[in-house]
Amino acid sequence: KLENLLNLSLEATQREREKSEELEIGYEKNTNTWELIVKYSGDISHLEDLERGIIIEKLSNEYAIIRIPEDLIAEFVANPEIEFVEKPKNLYFSLVQGIRQSCVLPVRRSPYFLEGRDVIPAIIDSGIAYFHPDFRNEDGSTRILALWDQTLQPREGEKPPYEFRRGVEFDREDIDRALAAGSEAEGFQIVPSRDTSGHGTHVAGIAAGNGRASAGRYTGVAPESELLVVKLGYAGENAFPRTTELMTALDYVVQKALEYRKPAAINISIGNTYGGHSGTSLLETYIDDISNYGRNVICVGSGNEGAARGHAQGTLREGFSEEIQLAVAPYETTLSVQIWKNYTDDFDISVISPSGKRVGPLQQILGAQRFTLDGTEILLYYGEPSPYSPYQEIYISFLPVA
Repeated sequence: KLENLLNLSLEATQREREKSEELEIGYEKNTNTWELIVKYSGDISHLEDLERGIIIEKLSNEYAIIRIPEDLIAEFVANPEIEFVEKPKNLYFSLVQGIRQSCVLPVRRSPYFLEGRDVIPAIIDSGIAYFHPDFRNEDGSTRILALWDQTLQPREGEKPPYEFRRGVEFDREDIDRALAAGSEAEGFQIVPSRDTSGHGTHVAGIAAGNGRASAGRYTGVAPESELLVVKLGYAGENAFPRTTELMTALDYVVQKALEYRKPAAINISIGNTYGGHSGTSLLETYIDDISNYGRNVICVGSGNEGAARGHAQGTLREGFSEEIQLAVAPYETTLSVQIWKNYTDDFDISVISPSGKRVGPLQQILGAQRFTLDGTEILLYYGEPSPYSPYQEIYISFLPVA
């Protein structure tokens, strides 16, 4: 009923426990008691004995945390309600492990000393908490070279960068004035850009935080670099960014890096699941093209949908049909499906509702088609290949009638 590590800990000497990184975890030497994890069945309330030092903290689904003197463990475990017992293990901050596992630490030491000097991480995201100590130098000044907030309407004396027509750009001097204003409230009167979700600040900390908020314990990959930041979006409520804002942001940071004559590492930790994933959309080809300007590397996150089963792929054989099931969650207001195929391939598509009703085979004609099936309106569009892609998209949108 005891895990191996707990058995070993109970058999180890005190000296062995103290020397080990694992064996002593959960043990309180002053009281000779253990904190343990218990899986049980039935009711174990009667096993609690405060006079003898047995304290039970029940959790959901017949799990419990117990505190128990070492010499009573065997007696406690002998009860038929107890199924299995484990000792606790330490948890570690993943940021520290991530830096180590990414092999960042060795290149910070001799002979490389790579700390990000003269390199510009560019964070294209939800903005940045520019008051945070990790983005400030020892003298309190900002490490941010420029911040373009695409969601702001320009006030008098403010304007977008370059030839762009959205948002407001703040330079290092603007941010330093905000930091020296006396309070965050006064600072936001000067630079009113906020990271309301915290996502961009999190990303910036991983990329370039200098660890000032934690006395150097938690640092990013490039702690001595300077930053370019773009807050994506557009003016108005619920202004979630689009690919258009992303493309202008990419153009901006590449131009800025050329202006500063420094290499840029551009981080894009946002995205969507639309497209044929062939690299032929305008956004994808633009990213390829802009990567050839100056000295930059563009890093795009692979997304959080790896286990979501949002894709299906396969090969159709002549004379055989294949069925793909779509799961629709309760209260899901709409659903869209894209089918991407070689334009020259020819096959029929039908849609079958949960009741067994069928629409199709669908007409293979260009343009929009509409059907109603079991309270759902089906909006269908057969596309043409683009100048950049030999693939045909068949887009199906499922909309509620009511």
